[in-house]
Amino acid sequence: MDASVLQIVSIAALVGLGLIILFSLGFLPVWTRATLAGAGVGLGDLIGMRLRGVPYAVVVDARIAAHKAGLPIEVDMIDAHYLAGGNIVQTVQALIAAQKASIPLDWKRACAIDIATRGTNKSVLEAVLTSVSPKVIDCPNPASGRTTIDAVAKDGIQVKVKARVTVRTNLERFVGGAQEETIIARVGEGIVTTIGSSASYKVVLENPDRISKTVLERGLDAGTAYDILSIDIADVDVGDNVGAMLQEAQANANKNMAQAEAEIRRAAAVALEQEMVARVAEMRARVVEAESQVPLALAEALRNGKMGALDFFRMENLRSDTDMRRGIAGSGDAPKA
Repeated sequence: MDASVLQIVSIAALVGLGLIILFSLGFLPVWTRATLAGAGVGLGDLIGMRLRGVPYAVVVDARIAAHKAGLPIEVDMIDAHYLAGGNIVQTVQALIAAQKASIPLDWKRACAIDIATRGTNKSVLEAVLTSVSPKVIDCPNPASGRTTIDAVAKDGIQVKVKARVTVRTNLERFVGGAQEETIIARVGEGIVTTIGSSASYKVVLENPDRISKTVLERGLDAGTAYDILSIDIADVDVGDNVGAMLQEAQANANKNMAQAEAEIRRAAAVALEQEMVARVAEMRARVVEAESQVPLALAEALRNGKMGALDFFRMENLRSDTDMRRGIAGSGDAPKA
């Protein structure tokens, strides 16, 4: 091989080596920080994360924090969680917080909780902190626009209640468990049921803790991501007399129905009266028609010799005498001329 070719190969090798060294210098601070912290990370791992678009510096810092806390979390595990869309910083912080509070939580479950809370206003760190330090949930939620839960006792008096529920995160049920909205709904249902079964609103006012005890006995935290520690009645107030208002409304409805039925009967009576008037007029018309046939019958009888002239005059005298008597008595029409 010519000397010129060897020189060219040597120069190319030196250039390549220089590029590798320059490329590696970018990872040197991170690698040095991990090594000095006792959480060694291979240079190949750093290069692989760089090529995959993973923020290797963040991964190394999370690995160092976990190592200092005594958590055996490898770089590959953190890398895989990042590629799955998880928040590696909060996941590691949640594991450290759980360890300090002696709460059993492994890396796999922490990653599952972190993925489950993605896209929400919650996080795995908040779930762990809520398990360490319980939080209070207002019932009803003020964001819903309601300030009290309203229910009616058996005596018809409305009772308005505001409750506060103290809950603690149940990490075993957090993934797939119902959230705060379910707790609020169940507590509200329990309060309404308890008040509705009370004989009087006075019983609720005298013993508001009866609501808490009854609701707690129902096991409302089943299937949720929380354990209910206590239910405290923050405020109890008396509302409207719903029973009286319903009775008044029913009375008005009954009155309107009675008036409608009476109007139907009145209309039927008026119709029947008009029908009777029409029938009377029809009967009078028939009488007049029948009376109009009498002169014709008399004329026919005279023509046929069935009635004599003397009989006709006697009949006329009898009619005149009858009309005169009616006129004198004032109970009939005046005598006809």
